[in-house]
Amino acid sequence: MGNVLEVKNIRCGYGDLEVIKGLSFSVGRGGFLGIIGPNGSGKTTLFRAITRTLGIWEGSVSFNGRDINEFSFYELAREVAVMPQILDMTFPYSVEEFVLMGRFPHVGRFGRLKEYDVELKESVLSLCDISHFRKRRVNELSGGERQMAVLAQALVQEPKLLLLDEPTSHLDIGHQIEILDLVKCLNRKNGLTVIAVLHDLNLAGEYCENVMLMNDGAVYKSGLPEDVLTYQNIEDVYKTVVVVEKNPVSKKPYVFPVSRENLKIYGEHQGNGGKS
Repeated sequence: MGNVLEVKNIRCGYGDLEVIKGLSFSVGRGGFLGIIGPNGSGKTTLFRAITRTLGIWEGSVSFNGRDINEFSFYELAREVAVMPQILDMTFPYSVEEFVLMGRFPHVGRFGRLKEYDVELKESVLSLCDISHFRKRRVNELSGGERQMAVLAQALVQEPKLLLLDEPTSHLDIGHQIEILDLVKCLNRKNGLTVIAVLHDLNLAGEYCENVMLMNDGAVYKSGLPEDVLTYQNIEDVYKTVVVVEKNPVSKKPYVFPVSRENLKIYGEHQGNGGKS
């Protein structure tokens, strides 16, 4: 089936600060990889390297077997779409106008939209369930509505690879599930390859086919969610005590944080031979 994205021994950072330290991984066609790790572990820097917004010191990043530096901006944008964290919208574009900007890689910034482009826009607006507020200004939307518009703009690019940079940050649980349900559906039904940086370990375990845990600019552990999201791995990397059980419905790993207060009470309880 082949790898859509292959990262080989990359090193990069800012100035003299090395952030990514010889990191390698690959994602097969139709895969769904979740990238997790504590703040400062290099997740965002890795995404910047993959999307060429940050230069690589050593190593390589390939898309469908071709080095990404060989692609023009428009070529790469026709194959790879990026859904960033919530954007601060300063221009009063309508939702419809904002979504259509995703067609620029195909028609050019000043190109003429064809019937297909308009039909595709309508299809994506419907898919993302945002047709009813197409005329509203993007900067007037709620966080969840805005993120769905950002996702729609990415999807209208017709990408082969979708990169999600913390797509559910600052969203309530309803909008988190709505966005990830849609992405998972496109992954399964359309074979869309997805790589998502996620802070929420439980969302990563629930939705991602594979999970890559980063620490200090390197891969700490990678594999199936049940192999990566263990209490030992999480405690080693995040430096906090957790309990990991199975979601009773999906059977995926579910991480429960343990507060210091409850840990102390538990320790005292165990010290009394289990007597309360």
